[in-house]
Amino acid sequence: MKIKKVLVVLGGTSREREVSLDSGKACVNALKKIGYKVSTFDPKKKPLNLINRKKVDIIFNALHGQDGEDGIAQSFFEYLRIPYTHSGVISSYNAMNKEISKKIFLKNKILTPNYFVITKKNFNKEKLKRTIFLKKIKFPIVTKPINEGSSIGVKICRSFEHLYNESNALFKQHLDLIYEPFIGGQEIQVAVLNNLPLGAIELQPKRKFYDYKAKYSKSAKTAHIMPANLNKKKYIEVLKIAKKAHQVLGCRGITRSDFKFFNNKFYLLELNTQPGMTNLSLVPEIASYKGISFENLVEKILRNASLNK
Repeated sequence: MKIKKVLVVLGGTSREREVSLDSGKACVNALKKIGYKVSTFDPKKKPLNLINRKKVDIIFNALHGQDGEDGIAQSFFEYLRIPYTHSGVISSYNAMNKEISKKIFLKNKILTPNYFVITKKNFNKEKLKRTIFLKKIKFPIVTKPINEGSSIGVKICRSFEHLYNESNALFKQHLDLIYEPFIGGQEIQVAVLNNLPLGAIELQPKRKFYDYKAKYSKSAKTAHIMPANLNKKKYIEVLKIAKKAHQVLGCRGITRSDFKFFNNKFYLLELNTQPGMTNLSLVPEIASYKGISFENLVEKILRNASLNK
């Protein structure tokens, strides 16, 4: 039976609100073009528990960031008993929490940069210096919030004083920070849809790394190389790693895995369960190369919606 009434949940209250609004609007237009009856719901304007389940057959989750891709919105959808797209409660939480996801990757023999986490209440100069020494992490060092997306709050630091000052600034807004060595090399991103890798794209940012502006601003002029400039063997290898990461986290629907390829090794930085669907987003670009139109991609994601995940 064809789904008639789709509710696109978009916007929200996270720092990625604008990206979510852009993604959501693009998905609304695609679904309407296909023939679905589409309405929208913005959790910033009213709480998720006010969704009228009698008027909704399925939820297309277009939220990004905290409360949208960390298991909270998914918990509401489960409570309402409305099938929804993308990953479930636990997989969303685990993927959003960089420490937990790294532990799962390492347990399953997926290479990820060495790391440590410091909480706000335990942070001081000596602890930071001592932990860097014990973990044998060399500069430059990357620090970032443990549960933000879209490269929000990511800082690359080339000296201890720089790192300490940036940490102090971040702790004014965040409770936990993760630290890891900066990995050079190629930026590779892989899309996985319904357990099948779609392809790998390479990014060549003009900025010092693929940050928020490089992701969402045309003025950043980030070069997209599709397919990624890898030999056939390595290209297949990174697709397999992304598929494995998708599976070990228990993800559903679409995900995007972010890698660095350095010294002939792939380092998985993180996995995104709610990748962007804007006109600059990577997943639609990868899908297009595979012969999947934007409308077809959105419908494939929609058709994978479910509960109890």
